[in-house]
Amino acid sequence: MLGVMGGAIAAASVVTTHEAHAAEHLEGGELGTITPIASIAHAVADGSPEQPARPNLLPAQSASDGHDELAGLGKSIRLEEERAAAEAEAARKREEAEREALRNRVVWPVQGRITSKPGARWGTTHYGLDIANRIGTPIRAVKRGTVVEAGPASGFGLWVRLRHEDGTTTVYGHINRALVTKGERVEAGEVIAEVGNRGQSTGPHLHFEVWDAASRKINPLTWLRNNGARP
Repeated sequence: MLGVMGGAIAAASVVTTHEAHAAEHLEGGELGTITPIASIAHAVADGSPEQPARPNLLPAQSASDGHDELAGLGKSIRLEEERAAAEAEAARKREEAEREALRNRVVWPVQGRITSKPGARWGTTHYGLDIANRIGTPIRAVKRGTVVEAGPASGFGLWVRLRHEDGTTTVYGHINRALVTKGERVEAGEVIAEVGNRGQSTGPHLHFEVWDAASRKINPLTWLRNNGARP
């Protein structure tokens, strides 16, 4: 009887010793990861090997985050379109202002030396601005307008008259020849005639006059200067 008890005790001791050695190996990491028996049993019962859970590497994105991102993109596109439209409108206004300035600009009629200004002369009133130069010197339209007359004129020999959009008329007298015809449209700076010595003239020059919309003769030198024209 004592022998049987001794054998049982010895066997228990062996089992306990083996368990202790296994625990030591587990703590030392020699056997790696041990799958619990309950997990193995579950996998066998299910009929498929157990798959380890995979970590979720991407942060969750809510529907509201996506909506905000789309709203921000739409706002950026809208602001860019508004900026482009504003720039196009500003460019259009600049071009329109440039065309208006070009349409209304006034230039000096001819290069040369001023020999007589408006005022009293020889007992009469001289209404023109006389600018002397050699015969054939180009005479230019001082402003955009329409030719209302180009040909013979009493006292001037030959002349050209232009009517401008504001109703003003400019007169170019004593010319050698006209280079435009009645009804023709001309731009400021366009050559319309040549300096001459025709009519009642004391030498080659241009006699230049300005008439207002009521056909009253006004000081041409003042008119040219007020409109920014200089020799």
